[in-house]
Amino acid sequence: MAKIGITETVLRDAHQSLIATRMRTDEFEGILEKMDKIGYHSLECWGGATFDSCLRFLDEDPWDRLRLIRKKCPNTKLQMLFRGQNMLGYRHYSDELVDYFVKKSIDNGIDILRIFDALNDVRNLQTAIDAAKKYGGHVQAAISYTTGPVFDIDYYCNYAKQLENAGADSICIKDMAGLLRPYDAYNLVKALKAEINVPIDLHTHFTSGMGDMTYLKAVEAGADMIDTALSPFSESTSQPCTEALVATLEGTPYDTGINLAELNALADYFKDVRKNLIHDFNLNANIPIDPKVLTFQIPGGMLSNLLNQMKEMGVADKYPQLLEEMPRVRAELGYPPLVTPTSQIVGSMSVLNVALGRYKMIPREVKDLILGKYGRTPGPIDPEVKRLAIGDAPQIDHRPADDIPPQMKKLREKLAEEGFPNAPIEDVLSYASFPEVTLNFLRHSNIGMKFHDL
Repeated sequence: MAKIGITETVLRDAHQSLIATRMRTDEFEGILEKMDKIGYHSLECWGGATFDSCLRFLDEDPWDRLRLIRKKCPNTKLQMLFRGQNMLGYRHYSDELVDYFVKKSIDNGIDILRIFDALNDVRNLQTAIDAAKKYGGHVQAAISYTTGPVFDIDYYCNYAKQLENAGADSICIKDMAGLLRPYDAYNLVKALKAEINVPIDLHTHFTSGMGDMTYLKAVEAGADMIDTALSPFSESTSQPCTEALVATLEGTPYDTGINLAELNALADYFKDVRKNLIHDFNLNANIPIDPKVLTFQIPGGMLSNLLNQMKEMGVADKYPQLLEEMPRVRAELGYPPLVTPTSQIVGSMSVLNVALGRYKMIPREVKDLILGKYGRTPGPIDPEVKRLAIGDAPQIDHRPADDIPPQMKKLREKLAEEGFPNAPIEDVLSYASFPEVTLNFLRHSNIGMKFHDL
């Protein structure tokens, strides 16, 4: 058995899951050189919500953050989460923009791009995969894991084969809600190892309380890497604990080769970081595990947002009905895996159904999902819901991004109109993803005055 690789998530998914992505760069800058010496398979440190949060809440340039981590961690692979044709935003972008974003991510320090699509539609990944290969990045194509009538081992093996054929260098089973049970993980990894020839990474969350057991069974079945978080930022809606998994595997055929004492020193450092951030941002520090996620499939953080929506609408007392409505809506919308943006689409539709009556008000995003503008849903759309939402309008069966013309020229023109005619390409990409947030940031910093050649 080869040693198990550990992908450390404390710099990205762990604080995204537990403290609303509020970790500032200066909070972790002082420990980066020690992290670089640990022997991690990779540091997941960028992408996901960190990009938006840097600009929106922390008054930081996410590109500067990446460059700093690269400088301080020359010996460790840096990894990001990339939403395929959505890049780091919530809608599809042109192929031209996706290509640029992937290129600049690699240019600024990213080694591994974990690329996923909320609907497991491989067409929405192909441009990003091709770009990452072209610019020398490692493509870790991700399967958005979920459960339901259309999701069995054959479904996942078939999708993994599509990803491998599309150019994946490794495959990630991305279990974003903590739904993957230990023995199911064993069977799934075994089946995938028999079907594909690239390494397998497993990513889960501790939301249901099963995460470390799931990892252990996956490792026994042949998983090559697992995603973990240092203890102060582990468990609950985050990943299982790094130190605990390293200790568990120590001295076995699956030994990670990581020194536990060195990990403990990192954990001590991040204890203070978490304490400071919870105080500074007045955050909820105690998010309990919730095995009910196995039924409604939306992680705790998302549920709290939906409850706030219901309070604002004056129907908070109908929260129990919401938990029953979400699985029903998900089935009617073709069983999408619940990850950004489909989790928000299903959640908001469920809130409106409970508050106003079923499908009395249908948001644009739900109509677009039914029209096929996000891609192909894993299961069929309920015919009556389709009629209510889009009437006789035809669904598209081609790749949604085929309808999007190049966008870079217009974005540059808009930025010039806003007073940034020579904005570096990184700023243009930030603006493409989060226009108003980026403009506010540029206006309050000197970054927009810089000029970098394309």
